Formats: sequence, structure tokens, C-alpha cells
Amino acid sequence: MNDIETVKQTLTEEYDVSRETLSDLERLVELLVKWNKAINLVGKSTLDQVWSRHILDSAQIWSQRPADLRTWVDLGSGGGFPALVLAILAKKDAPNAVFHMIESDVRKCSFLRTVSRETFSKTEIHAVRIESAPDIQADVVSARALASVDQLLSYSEKFLGISGFCLFLKGQGCVTEVENAQESWKFEFSTTQSLTDLSAQVLKVWNIARAND
Repeated sequence: MNDIETVKQTLTEEYDVSRETLSDLERLVELLVKWNKAINLVGKSTLDQVWSRHILDSAQIWSQRPADLRTWVDLGSGGGFPALVLAILAKKDAPNAVFHMIESDVRKCSFLRTVSRETFSKTEIHAVRIESAPDIQADVVSARALASVDQLLSYSEKFLGISGFCLFLKGQGCVTEVENAQESWKFEFSTTQSLTDLSAQVLKVWNIARAND
């Protein structure tokens, strides 16, 4: 799905995205294209497909949020996917939710703050490594193209609230990564076929504990 108008129609019909929200997403794309000339926020080859590869790919996990969402932590936020997209969607659907983005690259953090400010999104940007980030008790922890499932669970451990869960956007190696993670962790999980990549999955993980606990 590469056609911009088709993606916008999908967002409007499937995710009830308003005209105002679409305008904010358009501003995100404008800033991304502008900043990407100086900072490698996303692969240059993906800019022609930015609405499907990045916007819709991020938006697809919004339907899996908890009804009482208050705190969301995104690990290794980079160019803001999925967190910036979700923070924009949340303005209408979960106005009290705050999105914490953890990103060690200071320049990328400047981009995240700029988009957040210009779209009036509720975010907190933490310019630190994940290991040094504050202990934030989150309803959801997310990550996209960051690390293996085993490593992501290790990163997520200190951020998850009592009933919190993880949402990871994973590629074709998802099944193998889950099997490897089960050697060190006990957890329940489900997968959903990605809307934007037939070889990719959205992995939801909950009831997480170390295998030796």
C-alpha cells in the first residue's frame, strides 16, 4: 500500500482519524522529510512510502491499547515510530495519556520535541540510554526495529506496570525470536499479521517473568 490517499482513507475509515489528526500526521511527515536531510531518522529509501512504511505501520497497534491508557513507554524511539504517531492519535482517543520516548541520540530527541510541540502532543522525551532511563510504570511498552525479543523483554522489565504489556513490531524472524526468549523468560503472547508487511508481525507480550523466578 503505497498510495498516500489510500493510506489516509484507511486511517479515516479503520481508525476513525479526524481531519485535524490527519493534519497533525501531515505535519509530522513534513518535518520528518525536512530533518531527515541532516539526521538519519529513517532510511532515505523509505521516504517515498512514508505513509505506509511508517505512519500506518505505527498506527496499526493503536487498536490494541488498554481502554484506560495513561502511560506509554517507547524504547529507542529514533524518528518517532510508533510513538509520535500514537501520541498524535491519542489527542482524540486517549487525551490523558502521556507518551515517554527514550532515545539516546540528542539530535533525534530534538526532532521528537519539535514534532511534539508543533502537534501539541503529550510526550516526555528522555535523552538517555534505556538502561539509564527513569523507572516509569507504563501500561504499554513498545519498540520497533530495535532488538531481539529476549533483549526487549530485558529492557522492558523495569518499565511495566502490574497489568502492563508489550507491543513489539517485529519482522519475519518473530517466531524464532519468541522461541529463543522462552529460554530465559516466562510469558504469554499473541501475534497479529502486520497491515503493511506480509512477513511482519505485531507481537503482544504479557504476564512476563524471568524463567528462574
